[in-house]
Amino acid sequence: MRDDPMDGRRENPPWRGLIPIAVAAAAALFVGGGMDVVHRHQRAAEKEHEAAPAAESRKTEPRFVVGVAESGTALIVRDVRSGADVGLPVAAPQGRRFQRVAALKDGSYVVASYAGRAVTFHRLTLQDNGRPKDLGDIPKAAVPGVSTSWSDLAVSPTGDRIAYVTYQGARSRVDVVAAGTGVHRVWTTKLPARVSSLSWSGTTLSFVWSPVVRSAGGKVVESKHQLRTLNIDGPTGDLKLSKAVLTLPKDGTTAILSRDGKTVFAGIVKNSQMSVQALSVVGEPTKVLWHQKVKDELTSLDTSHTGKALLATAGDLYTADVAVPGEDLADAAW
Repeated sequence: MRDDPMDGRRENPPWRGLIPIAVAAAAALFVGGGMDVVHRHQRAAEKEHEAAPAAESRKTEPRFVVGVAESGTALIVRDVRSGADVGLPVAAPQGRRFQRVAALKDGSYVVASYAGRAVTFHRLTLQDNGRPKDLGDIPKAAVPGVSTSWSDLAVSPTGDRIAYVTYQGARSRVDVVAAGTGVHRVWTTKLPARVSSLSWSGTTLSFVWSPVVRSAGGKVVESKHQLRTLNIDGPTGDLKLSKAVLTLPKDGTTAILSRDGKTVFAGIVKNSQMSVQALSVVGEPTKVLWHQKVKDELTSLDTSHTGKALLATAGDLYTADVAVPGEDLADAAW
């Protein structure tokens, strides 16, 4: 380099001006790269956060479903994820046919069987791998009457109370039996109607009331579907003692009450598309939980024994994210 004697300035070589530019470029690359790393971490964290509820949901979902064979001759345990049967079918007691099944809070199942105008109940337990372990009688619990394809079963989460619906023609009878003592409480009706979708919330039993009318051709049809509740510790006698909660949305035939009694879960099927919805009993907006294409009409909606997931039966069995083969089953619970 050389000095300029006229102004006392030093003349810089051409390459010297490149140094700040290079430094600035390197800094920009460093900052940009750092920001990209930060953004990648943020995106990963967001994805992890979004996936957490689904993962948590899968953790709380039972691994197995127990179904009643269409013939009523056996119980079948099925893996929810693979759809494969687990272990050998459990044969019905001699001379009887299994009718309905319900899950208990501890992961065991209460199963109803029918013969000779009497319904009896049994308890099924599974091994950790889902294979059937034991099927034992609940000796003091029995319900007189005719069990039909319209009959339904619900067991309180702790298993101490069993509710079952029998029929005389199109007139229903609701029995609630104390599993330990066999003590009965009974409600009946003279009105032709179907009583379905039994579910428990504390000492409250809910059901869907579907009055039956006959068309001009004599065919039995059902009119509006209404969710009603019954205080099991209250007066017995007529089903008129139950209270109306809400009328189901159009095309809705199946609904159950949440265990805390604040939400109604309803299933709506139209044009082979099922919508599972959460309806508030105090008038809050409806929340759609999931949509799914299904094979058939919705016949039941059940809460899992964990109380944190739903199982819909519409030909096959449907959860929020999987479908389990179920066309060979008359009823199922998980």
